[in-house]
Amino acid sequence: MKIPRLVFAAIFLACAALIGIALYMQEQMGLEPCPMCILQRYAFAALGIVALVGALHGPRGVGLKVYGTLVVLFAVAGGGVALRQSYVQHFPPATSACGTDLEFLVNAFPISQALPKIFSGTGDCSVVHWRMLGLSIPEWAFLWFLLFTAAAVWVAFLRKRS
Repeated sequence: MKIPRLVFAAIFLACAALIGIALYMQEQMGLEPCPMCILQRYAFAALGIVALVGALHGPRGVGLKVYGTLVVLFAVAGGGVALRQSYVQHFPPATSACGTDLEFLVNAFPISQALPKIFSGTGDCSVVHWRMLGLSIPEWAFLWFLLFTAAAVWVAFLRKRS
């Protein structure tokens, strides 16, 4: 029964560390997040909260599958945003005007109009300000979302229980 708790705790700690790194990069390095970056942060936060509750609860059976499914859903959502931003970075839009921030888009437009504007990508979303080992921030985020998906699927659905 310890394995699921450890996996969920590790996912929570990794999400907390990733959000901490993002805040450090924003506050200390001056890298302002674009709307897609902020959506990825929300996905990491939601995923981390579910993982924390799963670690504290230590579910079995159906409960374990529920937590695993929620982690996968948030990871797939965040991974989709990261993939879209990576695409925008590799194939930038013709206009490179800086877009507005996420708060303005959500407050100024109905969600049906704000979401397409967010996912169309702006000049901010297409610029790569930082790389590590040749990968940009959304590419690293995608790898983390992929890792969290694999861990949740393994612990909730594939692992042999003793």
